[in-house]
Amino acid sequence: MNNHISDQRGFTIIELIVAISIFTLLIGSIIAVYLNSFRAKDVIFEQLLTQSEGRRAVLQFINDVRRADYSSIGSYPIVSAGTSTIVFYSDVDRDTYREKVRYFISSTILYRGLIKPTGTPFTYPTSSEIIGAVAHSIANSPTNSVFYYYDQNYTGSATSTALTQPVTTTAVRLVEIRLTIERDPFKSPVPLYVQTKTEIRNLKAN
Repeated sequence: MNNHISDQRGFTIIELIVAISIFTLLIGSIIAVYLNSFRAKDVIFEQLLTQSEGRRAVLQFINDVRRADYSSIGSYPIVSAGTSTIVFYSDVDRDTYREKVRYFISSTILYRGLIKPTGTPFTYPTSSEIIGAVAHSIANSPTNSVFYYYDQNYTGSATSTALTQPVTTTAVRLVEIRLTIERDPFKSPVPLYVQTKTEIRNLKAN
């Protein structure tokens, strides 16, 4: 008589539960790492887009303001100088005629409006204004102006202050733009701050 004893032991229920738990933790860790990596790349991409758009907007603004000049009908270079809107004349397309240029904030977008002189004699009809978005996701607080203005006494020192509103346009010699841009406050770690000044060449005192 042969007595054959086979060892047919398998996983106990407790061992199976432990194995499944460890496997679940491993999978969860892998997914978490993947999601964090994806979010980090998304944030970096958003920051690069924001920086690129902010720099382009400021460069365009500075180039337009720097060339501000008397209009094609002899009007003073600066029409109005507000905290979130500035209107001036400038030959932005370099065709010898000065366009009427308007930069303004509406909601969270910085816009640029252009009116070309038309007719005989020249006029600047507001109905022909062409408006395009320059920068999106503007997050300037209501207490922070977008545009600042300085007169001929500006030296660049910490004691040099901007002109108070309402600004007398004939006193303006230098214009500053300050933008706070934040595409998504839930993704971006910090908003982008962009600011720069430019002197109006055709109004220089010397």
